[in-house]
Amino acid sequence: MSETKRTPISDLGEFGLIDRITKDIKIENTSTEKGVGDDAAVLAYGSKKTVVSTDLLLEGIHFDLVYTPLKHLGYKAAVVNFSDIYAMNAEPKQLLVAIGVSGRFSVEDIDELYSGIRMACEAYGVDLVGGDTSASMTGLTISATAIGEGEEGKLAYRNGAKPKELICLTGNLGAAYMGLQLLEREKKVFAGNDKVQPMLDGYSYVLGRQLKPEARKDTIKRLKENGIVPTSMIDISDGLASDLVHILRASGTGAEIDTDAIPTTASLELAVTGGEDYKLLFTLAPDDYARLSDNYRAHFGMPLHPVGRIVTGPPTIQWLEGGRPVAKEWRGFVHF
Repeated sequence: MSETKRTPISDLGEFGLIDRITKDIKIENTSTEKGVGDDAAVLAYGSKKTVVSTDLLLEGIHFDLVYTPLKHLGYKAAVVNFSDIYAMNAEPKQLLVAIGVSGRFSVEDIDELYSGIRMACEAYGVDLVGGDTSASMTGLTISATAIGEGEEGKLAYRNGAKPKELICLTGNLGAAYMGLQLLEREKKVFAGNDKVQPMLDGYSYVLGRQLKPEARKDTIKRLKENGIVPTSMIDISDGLASDLVHILRASGTGAEIDTDAIPTTASLELAVTGGEDYKLLFTLAPDDYARLSDNYRAHFGMPLHPVGRIVTGPPTIQWLEGGRPVAKEWRGFVHF
């Protein structure tokens, strides 16, 4: 008797696995306006749209408690969900958090974790409305679900980008990954000699971007003030090289990116591939870009620089240096 063939998940990769498990999903309810395939699901109940997103954080995969304080972890677990709601041009309103906890954690540890969650909710005006707890055999697991609110006709999806539109980025990239590399380096040194103190002085910015990221609520406010709805939008969680391709695949377009225009605090490659920056990447018609850029300059003291443009073609990125095409095989964060 022949054995049933088993396919390793790594053969498909993250995006291939997502495509496989979602290809046969059928929407049965008219209230489900947008299902899988974007930063959040959209549910229609009257004139308002309910926007829902969930994230799973696993110890040893998404965080390392050797260098991640529990309070920071709680804050980050909430904020990364808020970022997905903002990436739909909506506002987070409620949060549910479920945790799985092993026996090595104390009550005081859970208090610390939830103090970070509550701090994030207070900072962003979000209500913590429920969740669940369970014992765990594998350390700490956090599942957070954010519920947001959007207006009819003003949500931004991934599938609306059109040729000649500008690709905009709300801040510099690469700092979060630099912070992670620094923490991993010091962990290795500490593992060999527990009497050594970590050398972290002078790195508060990159460490903060890794351990306590912030979602771009300010950008959503600027868009609303100017009556502008991006034609497509996504947050940078897995790196520019991966996340922009989500927009291109959904929109059926290509893109040109001027590498000289990418704001970065790291090497260009780290900026493009690092992930966890939680900046917003969106596309705008040229006229809308001009209006928003002026507003950005007034509020932040700097214009909103475009990093590229949408073009006709297959859903791939053409990287440019000095205005000339260059061959790059950059990829963002790979989950499997």
